[in-house]
Amino acid sequence: MFSNTWNLKLLFLTLLSLQTGPESCRSCAMSFIKVDEKSDFPIQNLPYGVFSTPDNPRHRIGIAIGDQILDLSVIKTLFTGPLLSQHQDVFDKPTLNAFMGLGHAAWSEVRSVLQKLLSADEPTLRDDISLRSRAFVHQSLAEMHLPADIGDYTDFYSSLDHATNVGIMFRGKDNALMPNWLHLPVGYHGRASSVVISGTPIRRPLGQMRPDDAKPPVFGPCKLLDMELEMAFFVGPGNPLGEPIPVHKAHEHIFGMVLMNDWSARDIQKWEYVPLGPFLAKNFGTTISPWVVPMAALMPFVQPNPAQEPTPLPYLSHEDQYTFDINLFVSLKGESMKEAAVLCKSNFKHMYWTMKQQLAHHTTSGCNVRPGDLLASGTISGPNPESFGSMLELSWRGTKNIDLGNGQTRKFLQDGDEVIITGYCQNKEYRIGFGECKGKVLPALPY
Repeated sequence: MFSNTWNLKLLFLTLLSLQTGPESCRSCAMSFIKVDEKSDFPIQNLPYGVFSTPDNPRHRIGIAIGDQILDLSVIKTLFTGPLLSQHQDVFDKPTLNAFMGLGHAAWSEVRSVLQKLLSADEPTLRDDISLRSRAFVHQSLAEMHLPADIGDYTDFYSSLDHATNVGIMFRGKDNALMPNWLHLPVGYHGRASSVVISGTPIRRPLGQMRPDDAKPPVFGPCKLLDMELEMAFFVGPGNPLGEPIPVHKAHEHIFGMVLMNDWSARDIQKWEYVPLGPFLAKNFGTTISPWVVPMAALMPFVQPNPAQEPTPLPYLSHEDQYTFDINLFVSLKGESMKEAAVLCKSNFKHMYWTMKQQLAHHTTSGCNVRPGDLLASGTISGPNPESFGSMLELSWRGTKNIDLGNGQTRKFLQDGDEVIITGYCQNKEYRIGFGECKGKVLPALPY
């Protein structure tokens, strides 16, 4: 049992963030919820997540609005449209998989209902104090969980600048890109079991390394631990085994996006990756942000796709724009640092291969994807050194120090370092953000 004090605190924080009229901030004038103009979560966003609270440990589906979470299990009977009226039970599930599987028409219906319910001139939630007190939870009182049961996870390698930088380091400028890179979205199958939610500590991995090519390999803690700035999207409806998803319909299967840190053990990877690619160097932990931003919220920030030369084969070609202007930031806070220091500033628009191309290529073999599968971008690097999305690039393979200020430097991650990734789209009226994707490095276990 929880004390009356805790329950009163919950009610106070909830009501404090609500308004009973249209006088909300100028960036979110359509909502009766108070939303700061720099908030990641205005009414134009409405990302989905899974949360619990101390007084109710059951995992529930909610959407973020300002500093609040709207519990969709409480208001599920308000979804009375032609598609959701028969599927209200999806909001009783502990994950988003069932809702993801309903498809983009159902997602649009739910989004329309939610924006109406949260608007300043709609009384259903605004004026029902009892319903409001049950339906809204302050984010500070909630624990976030993985938004989906991730059946499969695929990591692509779709940043031209990143692939070029890494290729120059290991193969030289003349052979930076492998022959296939400009013809298809390169990727590999990752480990879904070790995808964790933001805030989960990451243990430094153990493995084989060969620091001296003239000597046998050694076993021990990774010494070249790295972060990777990435984004990822969740799959909605899947496809039957043997039936590819065509590129012109791929957007119908893309539910929404999260931030990602795909932690990497560079010294373990260097020794193990030939001939089959990443293994232990990547399977020990992948961190994602808890809020899944729907693609509808990102469409106002769509941009022309990058010029691709040579022209992709027809099964990968699409003329509609599906590249997004998302500002991305990585910061690092060491145990002795009072404040986090910015490591890099990049943007999702630097990606060479689009998400539609990634999904179409992934399934062209007939591979079946399922609701809740996670497909990642690969490291996102831009054309300038400050936009490099990994410490491997920022330190140029450990040949120079990364200056964090106040006498602090890094080449790779130390125990106790916390890495924080943030990202948002911005226009003159509002911001569409993703929250935080963070994790702290723990020492390796004794061996």
